[in-house]
Parts: sequence; C-alpha cells; structure tokens
Amino acid sequence: MSNLLRYIVAIALLLIVSPQSWCAPTGHGPMNRPYADLRRCHLGFSAGFHFQDMTFANTGQIAYDGTEWYAEQPSYSPGFCVGAVGDIRLSRWFNLRFTPGLYFGSRDVKMREYTSGQTVSQTLKSTFLVLPLDLKFSGQRYRNSRPYLSGGLMPAFDVAKKRAETLMLRTADLYLTVGIGCDFYLPYFKLIPEVKFCFGLCDMLQHDRHDLADDPATMRFTQAVKRATSSMVVVTFYFE
Repeated sequence: MSNLLRYIVAIALLLIVSPQSWCAPTGHGPMNRPYADLRRCHLGFSAGFHFQDMTFANTGQIAYDGTEWYAEQPSYSPGFCVGAVGDIRLSRWFNLRFTPGLYFGSRDVKMREYTSGQTVSQTLKSTFLVLPLDLKFSGQRYRNSRPYLSGGLMPAFDVAKKRAETLMLRTADLYLTVGIGCDFYLPYFKLIPEVKFCFGLCDMLQHDRHDLADDPATMRFTQAVKRATSSMVVVTFYFE
C-alpha cells in the first residue's frame, strides 16, 4: 500500500473514530432521531471514492525471445462510487445491509523485464456493478453517534465494454469485506462515513488468450503471470 493510500485511510479512520470532529456542536445537546434505530427496515443512498489494487504472482517463465517479465501495480488512482442502501434490523445490535452500487475506476499495471529493466505500461479501466451483503454489528449509542463494525461478501461484475488488451481481466470477482464506520444522527437523517477493506478471492487474469495465438510478443506478458488477485479500499458516505 502506497504512502498516499495509507495517509488517506488514516484520515478517514480518524474522522470515523472521533465523533467529536463531526458532532462537537451537538455533543451535549438533545438526541437527534432517538427512534431511528427501531425501524424494521429503511432505505438510503451513498457516494464515495475507492482505490483498486492488483497483486500479481509471477511465473518467472522465460519467453520465446529469452526475456523474463514481471507484473506489478506501482501506483493508485482514486475512483468514484455511488450506490443505494437497504437495511433490515435483526436485533438491537445487528443489521443486515444490502448496498448495491457502481464503482468507476482504473488500475495502472506495469510489466518489467528482469534483465534489461524495459517496461510496458497498461491502464485497466473498469466499471463494477457491486452487490455487497454485510452484517453490521453496532456498539452502544452515545448521544448522536454510534460506532460499528461490518463484514460480508461482495460480488462484483465489470460491465465496461472489453477490448483486446495486453492483459485481460475476467468480468466477475468475489470479495471478502471488512468495514468500520460510525452512525452520526443529524436532525433529519443519519450520516454514516465508512472505510471498507475488500479482498478478492478469485484469480482475475484470463489465461486462455486465443486472440493472441499469432502474437507471441504480446502473449508472453500473460504467460508471465500465474495469478492476479484484486483488492480495494473504499471510503463511503451513507445518507439514511
């Protein structure tokens, strides 16, 4: 994880775990929306940003021309995400949440030749339709704030139009997600900032590249990668 990404995540976590930074004016005032958590179900919407990462397991295979290539993602670019919220109250402490959305982003991948240091760069753009299902465990409410943890699974489908690329990724993935956030009770709605860590469980690289059968100079890059797994850090603001 780059220093920039660590810095952004640290700021987001600081905002979440420090209710005073959001609610100082109302910290000792009346409780807003005291019965909001008693609703059986409710809806909302969300907006935020995310960073996509790709981890490569390289084969070390020597190509037809004697070169040896390795793949890496040296940098991160922020992406935008929007979504909807469906929340069902299971008990005082637990909620089941379905938060479908669209994630717009990209990954900058660099192929590096081991001996010469020659590099080949590629930008993998994506538009993910995500269907997260999470179990939310909330702590005790204090005034107008209530921290929580969440965990679940997130199927993701890349709906962007594909074209022939040096490295091709599969269109479907499944993420294991862990999140931390805090409900802030405002007079008319709840504002919920959340940081979620998403860990891909599938090999995303398309290894069968019949379109490159007559192009060994490009096929050598796919042959150099044994496995590619995805991960994301998502910062979301829910309005419920």
